[in-house]
Amino acid sequence: MANNNRPSEFAVIGLGRFGSSLARTLMSRGASVLGIDRSPQIVQQMADELTQAVALDATDENALRDIGIEAFQTVIVAIGANFEASLLTTVALREIGVQNILCKAQTTRQREILLKVGATRVILPEHEAGQRLAVELMTPGMLGQLELGPGFAVMEVCTPPSVVDEPLGKSELRRRGINVLAIKRGDRVIVTPSPDTVLRSDDILVVLGKVQDIERCTRAE
Repeated sequence: MANNNRPSEFAVIGLGRFGSSLARTLMSRGASVLGIDRSPQIVQQMADELTQAVALDATDENALRDIGIEAFQTVIVAIGANFEASLLTTVALREIGVQNILCKAQTTRQREILLKVGATRVILPEHEAGQRLAVELMTPGMLGQLELGPGFAVMEVCTPPSVVDEPLGKSELRRRGINVLAIKRGDRVIVTPSPDTVLRSDDILVVLGKVQDIERCTRAE
């Protein structure tokens, strides 16, 4: 079903709310997606939205082999509350030789177990969504965020009132270890702004630094 392990081809196992949303988004980005679910009704509902959809028990290694799952470089195990099924499916995929297995988990303990049995990466959607919301609530004016590692991020923020009309080089941003990578000013983007660039109230700053430092600075009056 997949062709030459192209990275734009994915199999999504479990077409509940998370899995179906993921599969649809991948399709909208131009990927080819095979959807797999135990429920024929769910598969029928999704069939017209995906490249292909198959009803089968993903814990059955032979059933996975029969559809050629090993041809997919990346398989996402998006099974919901049934952790046993998620675990057995992950083991089966590893035995078959799938290179990249991404799994959904509900707890950190489940994540540890899935990683031990062969998952390449495990995400906790609710936990991670809660973390992102907490950061957003603690960072007034934050418009977007890209996590780089523990405690660090690139964020888009409105110009903190405390640095409006100040040259970048003399602002408290640099003194607090926050690097301004770019400034969005209307239709313009100023990449690597000079220290003499005066910050405006309507600027959008793309900053890099420790999350707690960015939070503290954006809250400063």
